[in-house]
Amino acid sequence: MKLYPQTGSEERARQLAWFATQSLIDEARLSPKPGLVDSRGNGAHHDLTLALMERSAHSLTPTFQALALQCWQRPADIALRQTVGRLGREGESQMMAATDGVNTHRGAIWALGLIVSAAAMLGGSGSPRDITETAAAIARLPDHAAPKVFSKGLRATRRYRVPGAREEAQQGFPHVMKLALPQLLRSRRQGASQSEAQLDALMAIMTSLSDTCVLSRAGLPGLEAMQNGARAVLLAGGCGGEQGRAALARLDSQMLALNASPGGAADLLAATLLLDRIAQPD
Repeated sequence: MKLYPQTGSEERARQLAWFATQSLIDEARLSPKPGLVDSRGNGAHHDLTLALMERSAHSLTPTFQALALQCWQRPADIALRQTVGRLGREGESQMMAATDGVNTHRGAIWALGLIVSAAAMLGGSGSPRDITETAAAIARLPDHAAPKVFSKGLRATRRYRVPGAREEAQQGFPHVMKLALPQLLRSRRQGASQSEAQLDALMAIMTSLSDTCVLSRAGLPGLEAMQNGARAVLLAGGCGGEQGRAALARLDSQMLALNASPGGAADLLAATLLLDRIAQPD
């Protein structure tokens, strides 16, 4: 397969791969996240740990770099879509080998892989809007080599008739662009710390996302608890204030009691952090 290098492309590909890996690590470490693995513990998971999440993130660095190199300044077409799909599946195999078969970042490979690919198509930079619109153009193309696997997420989308990760990408990541990024920037402007602003961005996603991870584990009652609890955190002023932190603690308790973990929201938070990194001046 021919690469499309030009001056600086390999260096920028390495940087985009590092951005993606670090965004996954930052999401995993961010605390306190309701029901999710973080620096406090395993959340609602019995097979995941923070160390495993970080090992998984590092295993994906070569995949993100390969995506950036293969997509460098290329147009969105069927050939590129198939390349992105193939590299993503290879990355998933590497991830599963690194985690001894535990699915840590399958959804994140899709979301962050598309964003890295789109940024590379635009020459390694671009506004979040330009990048997500380019990512959507890739996601809307068919990948005929994709295996017909009926995943837990797909079962949830079919059972509850809600959009999933595929539709989120095809629509240009609306939960990132309309909710998470604006909330991240707004919280920063209002004086929140970096972790508080990131938690607020996570809450913004959780207010409306039909998180298939939560639906798979806790059904519609779990999803409603997640959405209502996240709204309560933001209505209380966000994670930077005492009332917001108390609401976040209540949401965490609810998610643990329901054995619900908003993994889809976590993937979109990582995508938000990646777009935020790419948008920062060098």
